[in-house]
Amino acid sequence: MTSKSVGFVGLGLMGGPMAANIAAAGWDVTAWNRSSAAFEDLDGIARAESVADLRGQPTLIFMLPDLPFIEAAASGLLDSWRAEPPKPGTAVVVMSSVSPTEVQRFGETVEAATGGNAVVVDAPVSGGTVGALKGTLAIMVGASEADFQRLQPLFATMGTTVRRMGPLGSGSLAKACNQLIVGSTTAALAEAAELAERSGMDVAALYDVLSGGLAGSRVLEVVGPRLAAKNYTPTGPAKFMHKDLGFLLDSAKAAGSAVPMATAAIELYAELKRQGLGDQDLAVVRQAIANLGVASPASQASN
Repeated sequence: MTSKSVGFVGLGLMGGPMAANIAAAGWDVTAWNRSSAAFEDLDGIARAESVADLRGQPTLIFMLPDLPFIEAAASGLLDSWRAEPPKPGTAVVVMSSVSPTEVQRFGETVEAATGGNAVVVDAPVSGGTVGALKGTLAIMVGASEADFQRLQPLFATMGTTVRRMGPLGSGSLAKACNQLIVGSTTAALAEAAELAERSGMDVAALYDVLSGGLAGSRVLEVVGPRLAAKNYTPTGPAKFMHKDLGFLLDSAKAAGSAVPMATAAIELYAELKRQGLGDQDLAVVRQAIANLGVASPASQASN
């Protein structure tokens, strides 16, 4: 990649730190965000008045909640490109968690709108807001080998584990698999916490001993303290887990693969949303499980 200039769309909990790390690495970053307040704490990032104003950027990154948001934000940009195609080699990088099949369709739309001058790459991330802030995200890329190599210097400003998983859509499938593991593990830890606490055990002590054995994991390390403290301040809305597990179920159906854990997990996160907890942190799955519980025989006897 010869040009160190990039457009960035979406400066939320993840996007803001990611754009800041790109700028800190010496890149020229021009960004668009629906709310102007996002720019107040970001240095070295120019503000675009519209997404279409980013049309001349060699690379555009989208970090919005889902593909329909991206398509809506990019509509004016695509109209602009239909009227005057961008330079060959322009890359549209979708770093949100989206449907593997739908991002392939979006790639076809962009290719048609630009006469083949722009390519879509999916590169969803894992690592949460901590990873976004530290620039240590895991980035799962769906792209041709040539496009991957061209974009790798840009990815290196945001992540420390960057892998090409296959062609367009492969990155999103890898992220869906990641979410299956994160969502199911968080739910299991939440169940263990509720059982332990209702039985008179200290949850922090339980997690400490678990971390030293086979049950130790990065999920336990990062989410465990929030589960133990019942701290549900959002680092990422729990409702997105339900969305991402839906993508996994769709992919499993297409592949003919059985996914019993994902089937159980998506119902739990659907219940979480029904309880009105979807905007809180992923750790709030503990509260959802608690709400499903019943009073213990001991507590019933004391009433």
